[in-house]
Amino acid sequence: MTLPFCNVALPVPLRTTFTYAVPESLQGTVRPGSRVLVPFRKKAMVGVVVELAESAPQGTTIREITRVLDFVPALTPKLIELAHWIEGYYLAPIGEVFRAMLPPVTEVKSQRQILVTDAGHGAADSLSGGELSHGLTEGEAAFLAKLKEKKGTMPLSPPAKLGVDASALQRLQRRGLIEIRETVQGIKRRTQRVIAWKGGSAAVDESLTKKAEENDNAETPLDSAPREPSAQRKRREERIRELLQTERGPLPLPQLLKLAQVTRAVIDRMLRDGLLESWEEPIDPAEDPFDAGYAPPAHELNAEQESAMKAIRARFELGEFGVQLLHGVTGSGKTEVYLRAVQETLARGKTALVLVPEIALTLWIGRQCRSWFGAHFEGVAVLHSALGDVERAREWWRVRNGEARVVVGTRSAVFAPLENVGLIIVDEEQENSFKQEETPRYHGRDVAIVRAKMEGALVLLGSATPSMETYHHAREGKYELLTLASRVADRLLASVEIVDLREDFQQTHKTSPISAALHAGIQECLANGTQALVLINRRGYSWSVLCRSCGASVQCVNCSISMTHHKQRNRLECHYCGSIQQIPKVCPKCQSKYVYFFGEGSEHLEERLRKEFPGARIARLDRDTARTKRQYQEMLGAFAGGALDVLVGTQMLAKGHDFQRVTLVGVVSADSSLSMPDFRAAERTFQLLTQVAGRAGRGELKGRVLIQTFYPEHYAIQDAVKQDYSAFFERELHFRRMMAYPPFTALANVIVRDASLEKAIRWSRQLSEYFSPHDDKGMRILGPATAPLARLKKEHRFQFLLKSPKRSVLTKLLGGAIAYCEAKEIPETAVLVDVDPLNLL
Repeated sequence: MTLPFCNVALPVPLRTTFTYAVPESLQGTVRPGSRVLVPFRKKAMVGVVVELAESAPQGTTIREITRVLDFVPALTPKLIELAHWIEGYYLAPIGEVFRAMLPPVTEVKSQRQILVTDAGHGAADSLSGGELSHGLTEGEAAFLAKLKEKKGTMPLSPPAKLGVDASALQRLQRRGLIEIRETVQGIKRRTQRVIAWKGGSAAVDESLTKKAEENDNAETPLDSAPREPSAQRKRREERIRELLQTERGPLPLPQLLKLAQVTRAVIDRMLRDGLLESWEEPIDPAEDPFDAGYAPPAHELNAEQESAMKAIRARFELGEFGVQLLHGVTGSGKTEVYLRAVQETLARGKTALVLVPEIALTLWIGRQCRSWFGAHFEGVAVLHSALGDVERAREWWRVRNGEARVVVGTRSAVFAPLENVGLIIVDEEQENSFKQEETPRYHGRDVAIVRAKMEGALVLLGSATPSMETYHHAREGKYELLTLASRVADRLLASVEIVDLREDFQQTHKTSPISAALHAGIQECLANGTQALVLINRRGYSWSVLCRSCGASVQCVNCSISMTHHKQRNRLECHYCGSIQQIPKVCPKCQSKYVYFFGEGSEHLEERLRKEFPGARIARLDRDTARTKRQYQEMLGAFAGGALDVLVGTQMLAKGHDFQRVTLVGVVSADSSLSMPDFRAAERTFQLLTQVAGRAGRGELKGRVLIQTFYPEHYAIQDAVKQDYSAFFERELHFRRMMAYPPFTALANVIVRDASLEKAIRWSRQLSEYFSPHDDKGMRILGPATAPLARLKKEHRFQFLLKSPKRSVLTKLLGGAIAYCEAKEIPETAVLVDVDPLNLL
């Protein structure tokens, strides 16, 4: 039965759907999950059909849908179900949830194709005998025969041209006789040639090399160029093998030629001899190809990896939802386990989703999949926000049409329209980047788990430093714990030493960010020809600008935060709203000329290192020097290729990178985050220090880590030195239990905000009237209080922190608060609700 109305979710901050009439010309084409163009107020908007309806609300003017954008619904039924869960759990407007799920609406050329299925071919064959089958009408039978004559495919045209109406096409589609696909057209894709090592074992490689030598010993024509000596060729081949198999993994041809310092003729010969393989790979139109130091998987499992794979296979055999935590130390080979798990999933006819915390990791994982599954494996799609709108739409529809069976992406890729999902991997599951800091404020890891439950799939969470909540669930038996306790090839973890800055000052009487021990360590690296990483988790030159006369600091005009001094740009910047000020010559408050720059950032540290080591090749990697992925890749590529001696940077250096010649990692101001007003401060400090310590000693050379701190006795730093996650977990768990914080309570942060201080105070008091009666009744309510960032982007902010041991109680109270705000006419945009917050500022 065709229903005349539909409810549409629009990307507006309103927690409701809107009813529209379906015009007769569009009936049969409007289905749940389809995008439609509708009039809204005085403009047109793109929305998502949530459901069809028999009637419309009384007493309102019902407007008609203008156009249906998707003949094939953009969202699957499972994704619509997931959207409703996000709406209820995170209390987000349903239209904004769908906006986060879908690729950006962009004017791209698309083509809809009708394809006959195997069942359709069978039905068409039976028609040749003059009999109607599958309940077909004569018109449907004629169309099926016509489609078969057209070699099983034709463009989706207007009904008059096809000879059947939209409802007939839908009936044929429901019966599985035809399939309708929508593909984005007109995108000219740049590609690059990627080279990978083909030899799988030493024996195979030796036989291939022997074969190459036999070819060289063959009689050479007199007019051909002389061949290079065998010893020189072997050295070049060995260098190429080291790059592609040990140090870097598959590389684009220009990068390989540059790093190996060989000609293209050498690569072509090795391809002919079977030592290498190659494939064409699309280039992200927004950026250049990935170029950074990551080690490829070894393709041989050790005992711990094999044990983990055995547990994963056992879960696959059960064929039901489950969550496994792969807890492996840095360098333990988690990526190898991921790829094996994806391989098992594909072999079972299912699809896989891999979520990573950084955009830079997506192309690397995708490339590893192509290397692993074969050069001609086209079933990998990459989804992330750095792609251009057209490219994102193209990749998205590849997934929706079933052309890609593996999706690699960042947080938003959790909404990839895969069907028959068998595995979802969340790498570095503890990373804050999986939490979206704008509506809808979902956590990618938690949404992945819920989606897997709906799909009956397996979730594999991976980390060297799991979040407290995740490891607690594993300890309690809610998740299955898989452990990789040692590095691959039995490599030792780097030795970690504490540098007490209090003692260093007493000995040197200097306030340099580079301690005597760190200076000596870098000097030793330079002498030995190895490399050093120096981490400081603050960018800019100085943290703040202070007046020595009155003590006032230069504040942002929009936020209650000090401006950061950027010396190279000769200005002050706010890292929250992006506002810029000129460097004051006198104090804005007392007009004193004694203006002082306080605290060191990454720019200051780079300058200091250049002065202390004038002959060293030093570079800085942070958001100021790597504003595009090209700059990011070039910097890491130069470091991985040995063109730099010392790399200074922020926490961008702490995750995932695998530099073989790094023997020293120095951490400056390791305890800076411990002073933050956040109960997760110790956890974040431990995770950062452990992750950055894992960057040293990943090759054959022994690694050393120096942690500079004023608080060496803090347990987060002590346990990071020992790289003892279990000890840290027990201490932190005791603190969380005593203070009633997650994982023992459900937490929500409610911010009331407005540009008018008077309105923000009034609304906070009104909301407090609703919350107060519920305090100490299965709920602990803190506030209202001025938020740590009292003013942000010109808005005044007041905060409530809600804690409850029962999530259902918290959800019910928050739902009531939203209804109360609506009744009191408090604007929905003035109340920000963050469930399971990671940032309390």
